[in-house]
Amino acid sequence: MASNDSDRDEHDEIVARHGAAPVIGVTTYLEQAQTGVWDVPASFLPKVYLDAVTDAGGIAVLLPPQPVSREIARSVVATLDGLIVAGGADVDPARYGQEAHPRTGAPRTDRDAWEHALLTEAIAVELPFLGICRGAQVLNVALGGTLTQHLPDVVGSEKYQPAPAVFGEGDVAVEPGSRLASVLGPGSRSLPVHFYHHQALDEVADGLTVTARSEDGVIEAVELDSVPFGLAVQWHPEENAADRRLFAGLVDAARTHRMRRSRS
Repeated sequence: MASNDSDRDEHDEIVARHGAAPVIGVTTYLEQAQTGVWDVPASFLPKVYLDAVTDAGGIAVLLPPQPVSREIARSVVATLDGLIVAGGADVDPARYGQEAHPRTGAPRTDRDAWEHALLTEAIAVELPFLGICRGAQVLNVALGGTLTQHLPDVVGSEKYQPAPAVFGEGDVAVEPGSRLASVLGPGSRSLPVHFYHHQALDEVADGLTVTARSEDGVIEAVELDSVPFGLAVQWHPEENAADRRLFAGLVDAARTHRMRRSRS
């Protein structure tokens, strides 16, 4: 009986803890996937994203691409305390007025439209958000910026995406006094990161501030000045299980946002 009581107490503690945890929406791929006898289109996201959110004290919910309108995006955003725009395929260059480079991937217009709409509504209500890799690019394009479609043309090497499913490694210099520096804490002016991008931010949209660069000047982080918490990085922080600071910063901001919203 004592064991049952102990189990019940532990269960109640978990429910209480997660009941108070912020809900973080994470955008996903929509891909053909095979499981068992089924081979169907499915929402897909590497588990490391979910682990990063839950490790930081949040509750992760998936936001797969779907038919979108402003009303749908607004309704979804209203249920969230924070948003992550995850990595993935190249943004359609037509969205920033360019023809496709030979190395640019086939456009995924469903995901482009969905994430653009979610970010637009998130910014409108000051929902805390974190863009990761593609997410940084979506943010820049949504606000009127452009992308370098194939980074090796500029830097002369494949070091930011060395091979399929192989992350590049390097350091980024973080701008002192930035929101990013505040989230990372003291002593984080140089940060080791995992790269996996063959594209990069080019012309930075109005309202975004560059807050980190790689050693050869490639933009690796931006933040949106007009909101309490709007960060985007081109590296992959979800790959570093020993460092959840960016996700903890988002979860903390999401908790604050929820409290502020409940008072209004």
